[in-house]
Amino acid sequence: MRKDIIRSPFFYVGDKYKLMPQLRELFPSDISTYIEPFAGGGSSFLNTKAERYVVNDIDKYVIELHKYISSFADEGDNFIHMLYDTIDRYGLSCSYRNITAPEELKKKYVKTYYSHYNKEAYGRMKNDYNLKADMQLLYLLLIYGFNHMIRFNKAGLFNLPVGNVDFNSNVYNALCAYLDFMSNHSISFYNMDYMGFLNNIELDGRSYVYLDPPYLISGSEYNKYWNEGEEERLCNYLDELDKAGVRFGITNLINHKGRVNETFMKWSRKYISYNINSNYISFNDNTIKEDSKEVFVTNYG
Repeated sequence: MRKDIIRSPFFYVGDKYKLMPQLRELFPSDISTYIEPFAGGGSSFLNTKAERYVVNDIDKYVIELHKYISSFADEGDNFIHMLYDTIDRYGLSCSYRNITAPEELKKKYVKTYYSHYNKEAYGRMKNDYNLKADMQLLYLLLIYGFNHMIRFNKAGLFNLPVGNVDFNSNVYNALCAYLDFMSNHSISFYNMDYMGFLNNIELDGRSYVYLDPPYLISGSEYNKYWNEGEEERLCNYLDELDKAGVRFGITNLINHKGRVNETFMKWSRKYISYNINSNYISFNDNTIKEDSKEVFVTNYG
């Protein structure tokens, strides 16, 4: 991975961090307003040069976390030390500061010692978040939780189990880079349905819309909001953007685990398509690489 690529401090499965060296080369170089309706963790906008950024996600917790963390853009050291204080208060590991599991636990649970070491402290932090809804606790739950996910049950309680991860050098470096980006750029965050968001944005010939929608034929958690009708609605909208002279780029899966996205594949033939070299990761086990074909489709040369 190139050193100049910024990684989102959300560490989402499905995040475009690893693909940004390829995608960035295909993005326009003269973007006035960068528009992203499916922002997720934000690795895409963090690695795109534009005069201003307007980003959206339907997940209110994701947007609240973006707003919360970016509010510390000019006091990053204070924010990180606040996190340290909370980590220490609960007794969680923090390998970035060499606070780690004891050797006997590492020997007993060679690959999962962090999950065993942090389980009780994580549980107490989860219970406290469900009582207080404190955004700092939510961010730490994301960092220490399974697969860096945000998941709530039907009662509205955060219910993700502890993961085999902690506050390490990757977290520290990603947070610093994110806060630095936020302090030097104009970002507007929205929490809307993607179509409502797009219909409320003023677009012109120097705007650029990048879309990384839920993949119709994959099994990710956020796909529960997506179906064949939404896929068709999005493709029709992009046709209208093209007629209006607005540039767009979209990533999607053409085939995955024996399934084919016929709707998107047929639609994409009208535009320019690039194969993306990716190792698509299984949602349920991020050590499993799926046999898939991912593409990037644009209406500009």
